Formats: sequence, structure tokens, C-alpha cells
Amino acid sequence: MAAAIEIYTRPGCGYCTAAKQLLTRKKADFAELSVAADPNFRQQMYDRAGAGSTFPQIFIGESHIGGCNELYALDRAGKLDALLAGEKANS
Repeated sequence: MAAAIEIYTRPGCGYCTAAKQLLTRKKADFAELSVAADPNFRQQMYDRAGAGSTFPQIFIGESHIGGCNELYALDRAGKLDALLAGEKANS
């Protein structure tokens, strides 16, 4: 079963766009939590990822992935597909 994916975004964020593009290429369904749609998402993101976090912040299943760079690093390391499939990544 695929893991639930949530990505916190803000308008005009190139990193947000790049992260969503990678997830789309992977055919991964994700919930986009845009602060433009609901300003409360910003505080929710800070509560989950830590105050001062930048956009985007990505959560796959119970794991906080981090931002766009971390998402692409997981892909380059060959670990992203397993996470998206709901498997635990080997550290």
C-alpha cells in the first residue's frame, strides 16, 4: 500500500514546484497543503517540521523527509521509490 504523502507549499516557490514535479513523475499521489489556500497550514507545518522550516516540507507516511533537496537526494540514493510504496527505507 502506498504511503500517504503531504507537501506544504507556498505560491511562487520554485523548490515546491520541483518537488511536486518529481512526485508527479513518480506517479505518487500527494496532498498539497498550500498556505495560500489555508494560512493555518503554515503553523501546522512549523508544528510538524520545526519553526523556521522553509518551503516545501514533505512528509511520506510517518517520515518527515525535509525539503526539495532531501527529496531529490533520496531519489538519487535509490530510496525514494521504496518510501513511496510504503516500505521503510534502509538507512
